Amino acid sequence: MRKRFVVAIAAALAAVAGMASFERQAGATLLRAALDERAGLDRTASLGDGLHVALCGTGSPLPDPTRAGACTVIIAGKHIFVVDSGEGGARNIVLMGIPNGRIEGVFLTHFHSDHIDGLGPMMLLRWTGNGATSPLPIYGPPGVERVVAGFDAAYALDSGYRTAHHGPVIAPPSGAGGIARPFAIPPRGSNDRVVVFDADGLRVSAFRVDHGPVDPAVGYRFDYKGRSVVVSGDTTTSPALVAAARGTDLLVHEGLQPKLVKLVTAALTRRGITGTAQITRDILSYHASPEAVAREAQAAGVRFVVFSHVIPQMPSRLMYPAFLGDARQLYDGPIMVGEDGMMFSLAPGSRGVEFTRPPIG
Repeated sequence: MRKRFVVAIAAALAAVAGMASFERQAGATLLRAALDERAGLDRTASLGDGLHVALCGTGSPLPDPTRAGACTVIIAGKHIFVVDSGEGGARNIVLMGIPNGRIEGVFLTHFHSDHIDGLGPMMLLRWTGNGATSPLPIYGPPGVERVVAGFDAAYALDSGYRTAHHGPVIAPPSGAGGIARPFAIPPRGSNDRVVVFDADGLRVSAFRVDHGPVDPAVGYRFDYKGRSVVVSGDTTTSPALVAAARGTDLLVHEGLQPKLVKLVTAALTRRGITGTAQITRDILSYHASPEAVAREAQAAGVRFVVFSHVIPQMPSRLMYPAFLGDARQLYDGPIMVGEDGMMFSLAPGSRGVEFTRPPIG
């Protein structure tokens, strides 16, 4: 009896060991297959010439496991730029199959933490992604110099370690960090725009928006081969934005639904979290509701609206109608809530906007 028991135990242990060996082999096989499919993936290679917009971050400072911080990729011909660099945005760019090493620059709309706190990874992945020999240009209104200098100082030791470890071919010392590209912005009350980049048929212009007390704050318009995209940055209603978005094909606009935020405030108050509750009251004053954006888009003749920097958190798509509120009744074009990973393509010679949802990961 005892012998049979020992044999049974030995057989069970052998089976467990065999299973563990199988799991190790299966895990390695699965990883190999995933690497064969994704390593070095460049989804931009299959994009036709035109203006393409990828949402690499549609969240806000309110924690949301499904959304990275503010981040939008603009692809125009051979150019790849990023608007804002919120936490997690650089990671999502990789997961979307967009080569970080080809990013030519970052346009910052303002200096709130959730729009800049991903600059470290953005600079690092672009630097090591192609052995860049010059820093990442970071465009922004006055003050961008301080932001870039701060990140460069914070990452100086890390940059030195990486060059020492990987060598100057992979991590050239001259390519680490960022370099500020400040530009003057129009005066308050002006609907003017200033051109901040103009090459190869791509023109990028900036305009002042109203995110007070945050100042300066800007939005950007991208024009390429007869197609156009406007990224609002953070703003309440703004005549300058309406002027900049006149006739644009796609408006990527921040959005806050006051009715839902008030529910958040009430819940926080009930739990005695008074500090955060006050913050959720304060943010009502310097963001735009979906209804307000819909009115502005209608007045500007915008052809397609997508919301980013979504407030409050949207844990389920079932909440989207409540977020949009009456916006669909106030705007007669397509309007939708953005999600991380979405891509919009605007082909030259067309008026259409093609929407796709490539998988992240």
